[in-house]
Amino acid sequence: MAVFLLALSAACCLGLGFVLQQHAAQRAPRADLLHWRLLLDLMRMPEWLLGTGFMVSGLLLSALALNQGEVSLVEPLLATNLIFAMALSRVLTRQTLGRSGWAGVLLLGLGVTAFIVAGQPTGGGAPAGELRHWLVVGTVVGLTLLLVTLARRLPLFEEATLLALAAGLLYGLQDALTRTTTQRLDHDGLTAVLRTWQPYAVVVAGVVGLLLVQSAFEAAPLRMSLPALTAAQPLSGIACAVGFLGDRLRVTPGALAWQAAGLVAIVIGVIVIGRHPAMPGSVRDTLESIGSPPEDPSSDDADPNRRDE
Repeated sequence: MAVFLLALSAACCLGLGFVLQQHAAQRAPRADLLHWRLLLDLMRMPEWLLGTGFMVSGLLLSALALNQGEVSLVEPLLATNLIFAMALSRVLTRQTLGRSGWAGVLLLGLGVTAFIVAGQPTGGGAPAGELRHWLVVGTVVGLTLLLVTLARRLPLFEEATLLALAAGLLYGLQDALTRTTTQRLDHDGLTAVLRTWQPYAVVVAGVVGLLLVQSAFEAAPLRMSLPALTAAQPLSGIACAVGFLGDRLRVTPGALAWQAAGLVAIVIGVIVIGRHPAMPGSVRDTLESIGSPPEDPSSDDADPNRRDE
């Protein structure tokens, strides 16, 4: 029960943090996209700092959940962050949930339930050897680099989706490495942990993922990025957990079918929720919804597909 509460609390903080961060990121200069100065500019925005505070709280709670439960159990629960993001967006945009919103919530909830019940994730399996460990990590990093490279060749709306997918892959890897680090910390102590590469990889994955996701938030409305981020993270985390952490899932034909159906339902659910009208469409929409004057439509930000060179 503690793992469920920690994971859902983490999802709540992450969802609220993502919405606040995206509202701030869309006010950043377009020239900052995928540059480290984007983070420096965002640090001057109180709204982004508040969102980052929520996100850090969510990461700490998820780390506690990962320390007590398997990655393949925690990751599907973290995917519910989109529901909490939608709740805050609904307050800002004053949109009712409607049939599509409830359908997305139902699909996401049923998908998480089906995967956990059918898979019955457990730990205790033998961790993989170094070669398999590096193969899994290398595959995730390689896919991330490929997505970023492809994203740079696309218009901003499509770029945001690929950048969010890349960030989701890194966050899933980060979750798996976090569990490795916390397990070693419990058994061997801090000195032994600091001699390994995993805690430093956790920091690097977190910082690079933060840059990617903030760039995605800056490039396009939340509905173009958050569903992709939310769908990619659990898939990456579960793959890493099974690949090198020794997590085990039931592998009977029936169980595999239900697990696949659950993952498909999670992906469809986050897409449906992400494209719901309650999700903010632009900074202009958000400013109008809270009573602030809209931006000048002749400004550079008026064209969401414009890319500054």
